[in-house]
Amino acid sequence: QVELAESGGGLVQPGGSLRLSCAASGSRFSLKGGNWYRQEPGKQREWVASITSADSTTYAGSVKGRFTISRDNAKNTLCLQMNSLKPEDTAVYFCHLWGDFSGPYWGQGTQVTVSS
Repeated sequence: QVELAESGGGLVQPGGSLRLSCAASGSRFSLKGGNWYRQEPGKQREWVASITSADSTTYAGSVKGRFTISRDNAKNTLCLQMNSLKPEDTAVYFCHLWGDFSGPYWGQGTQVTVSS
């Protein structure tokens, strides 16, 4: 059984920064890769960023240069550093990750609101 705990969301002014974390817990789980997605009310879930087991990263065009995805294998944690936030980044953010022999798993979502 693997459980995910997302944290780091909140309210921030335009131009500000937030760091999202998604910690996976479970016996013998070893984080290998993951994605971040986001979803606005009434819209489809949108892919934001990915990181592979080889630490190769890719980003949606709308966040490239502002967001950075990373992983801490020792802590089984997937992170998303978000800088220069814009009002259009407002959404619920979901982590989506997998391990050596299990997954993928979805996080419960964390709200990010960018507003003055």
